[in-house]
Amino acid sequence: MEIETVLRLGSFGLVFALISLIEALKPLKKGFLAAPRWWNNLGLTLLNSLVLRFSLGALAYQSAVWTQSQGWGLLNQVNWPVTFELLLALLAFDLLIYFQHVLFHALPLFWRLHRVHHADPGFDASTGLRFHPLEILLSLVYKAFCVLALGPSPGAVLAFEILLNASSIFNHGNFRLPRMLEKTLRLAIITPDLHRIHHSQIPAETNSNYGFCLSLWDHLGGTYTAQAQKPQNEITFGLSQHSGPEQDQLPAMLLLPFKKGN
Repeated sequence: MEIETVLRLGSFGLVFALISLIEALKPLKKGFLAAPRWWNNLGLTLLNSLVLRFSLGALAYQSAVWTQSQGWGLLNQVNWPVTFELLLALLAFDLLIYFQHVLFHALPLFWRLHRVHHADPGFDASTGLRFHPLEILLSLVYKAFCVLALGPSPGAVLAFEILLNASSIFNHGNFRLPRMLEKTLRLAIITPDLHRIHHSQIPAETNSNYGFCLSLWDHLGGTYTAQAQKPQNEITFGLSQHSGPEQDQLPAMLLLPFKKGN
């Protein structure tokens, strides 16, 4: 468990530092880094870390350890090569997270939690960490049930947790990839340009590009949007009915799910 925590937090810190450095050196939009909302997003991240540390933080990993010892789950019923099982587990988890994301937009109760993430008027690496503690806990329970059903190895769960965190930080990056690299990568993964569309205030764009890592699921699910109506550096972020500097304060973020409106 100590190794799991060190690997997960260490990779998170490394990716966040790298993306933040790129944003500082060559931002798509200036003024996000070190703005008050940036520090409040990090404050929410710290709070979430403390909540997880003293509650369900390693639930998915512990579930994988238990299913492996008990022989539960689909993957524990077959004897496939380890590498193939790992790739299959990562693919399945990415699809399940896509479904989770769609549900958090479609179901009003879940959207109340998820709108804390979408209320951010900016878009950078810190946005990829801005989630309400209740959404984090709900997501952990969802992933634990997925682990019980799928039966992946603890290593596969750890690998996916690292990949999920890295993808969330990367695809919220306030930078643009070189044109040819962007064109190539978006064939397989969600790039910052694609996910930036998802944070637009235009409903048709918000309800698209749900993927966290692979863009495959948006293509198959009919939720893929290649281009925003506005140029990338002119997209308006946030929620119009929950705007204003006061909305970016930590107390306001925590209370947002309990306020009326969409």
